[in-house]
Amino acid sequence: MRTSGRLKALALAVTLLTGTAGLAACSGSASPAPSRAAAAESLSPTPAPAPHAVTPDDAAEVFAEFVATDDLLRAGGDLRLSLEITRDSEALLTTAAFESTGNRPPRYTWGRPTFYVPRFPAGEQAPWFSVLVTRDGELTLLTFAKAADWRLGSATRLLDGQRAPAIALDADGYATALGSQDESVTISPHYMGPLHATVAEAGAGGVAAGLIAPGPHTTDIAQEIAAERDEAKIAGFSYDSIFSGNDHPVYALRTSDGGALIQYSLTRTTTTTTRTAEKDFIPVPESARWAIGEPVLRRTLRLSETHQYATAVPPSSAPAAARVVAHDGALTRASGE
Repeated sequence: MRTSGRLKALALAVTLLTGTAGLAACSGSASPAPSRAAAAESLSPTPAPAPHAVTPDDAAEVFAEFVATDDLLRAGGDLRLSLEITRDSEALLTTAAFESTGNRPPRYTWGRPTFYVPRFPAGEQAPWFSVLVTRDGELTLLTFAKAADWRLGSATRLLDGQRAPAIALDADGYATALGSQDESVTISPHYMGPLHATVAEAGAGGVAAGLIAPGPHTTDIAQEIAAERDEAKIAGFSYDSIFSGNDHPVYALRTSDGGALIQYSLTRTTTTTTRTAEKDFIPVPESARWAIGEPVLRRTLRLSETHQYATAVPPSSAPAAARVVAHDGALTRASGE
């Protein structure tokens, strides 16, 4: 099974080259007539389709080929081809990793993976699976999804002090994927992103207070936004920072306690505007200099960050605050004038 558009292209190129050589070698000789056995074989029924859209063996092959391909492309600074093996928020973060380093993104050292493969029927149009693996010594949760081919769609690192919740597996080793509207957990997967965005903006006093546990990626962010708004006001700027959802997929796996591990992404957009264009200048942070070459801007600075999360959500039968257990994010776009 091939895993990406790039790998398929390479395989096709090799096939064409070897096929051309074979034709040249056989030029001028007639093809032998097929034997009765071969003719009978050609009329035999086609094999039955695989019982699952993706198996643990398939997942292991996808992961192994991704790791090898990703390392080669990062070593060669090839962003264009790297975008053929990534998708969604991970593609945005990959682009930033290349462009912010002059096409010298970090390369990774990987450990032994543990696969969580949902039991999808053979006809599933959008199968996916997750992998828990050490990347540069840090436990990281990856999720691969398939449309035309397999691509990495999400990667989050386990936060300090957090443990990945145990994933429920059936007798055959398959996990269970939850639907977007599943109500067996305290927060349905579809609502996880919007509620997280609310807590990150409004903090402990917002309408979503108590649904998600306080921490560095929830209530602490709200406090930082409030402090930065006050500082900007004193400096003569207007400031706003909002979190919003996107159209990227949400992935949810059943955990052994009956809850879920939900993976999703948010966009944070921070806008700073001068009140008087003649005298005020907005400093461009160092983290955005790769996207904006100027050290200061006269009117407006807009920073866009992409954040990916994995959150442990309790079952409805034992309600409690959801916990953000993994995260990855970075500045992915900046503009201004």
